[in-house]
Amino acid sequence: MAQAEKGNTVTINFTGTLDDGTIFDSTLEATECDDDCCDDSCDDGCEDDECGCGGHEAGPMTFVLGEEILFPQIDAAIVGMSPGEKKTVKIAAVDAFGEYDKEKVFTVPRSDLPEDLVPEVGDELSLSNEDDEELDVVVLEASDDQVTFDANHPLAGEDVTFEIELVSIQ
Repeated sequence: MAQAEKGNTVTINFTGTLDDGTIFDSTLEATECDDDCCDDSCDDGCEDDECGCGGHEAGPMTFVLGEEILFPQIDAAIVGMSPGEKKTVKIAAVDAFGEYDKEKVFTVPRSDLPEDLVPEVGDELSLSNEDDEELDVVVLEASDDQVTFDANHPLAGEDVTFEIELVSIQ
């Protein structure tokens, strides 16, 4: 039976979970979304990354093995797999979305923000500086005088586990 090698175009199904079992990303419709967070149907993709959709449509994912579309550890695990084979890959936080960095939490005077921006706790925003560099942040605190932002990835500090199934090798 054929085995996957770097450079092959492969199709996989996967489910990414946190240590507490929370699904944060999946190609499987059955586990992809809960009814409380997805618009209309998971078949059309998902607008809210909190539900485990990961921002992509349901269904197997096809990519060239070795291009590190997901994580290098996943590519390494797929090498040598045959269609139908399944593996579990655990990735430490430092190698996944990074450790949580307290220095990525910062406070800005409200007077430095655009007048039409009215941030509320939990808002996800994209801030830009004078050089048009963008920084994705979450609002942690908002008072009349200042706003505290967190620029860490939402999964920073989390170990992640991927259940992978190799569907096919093209």
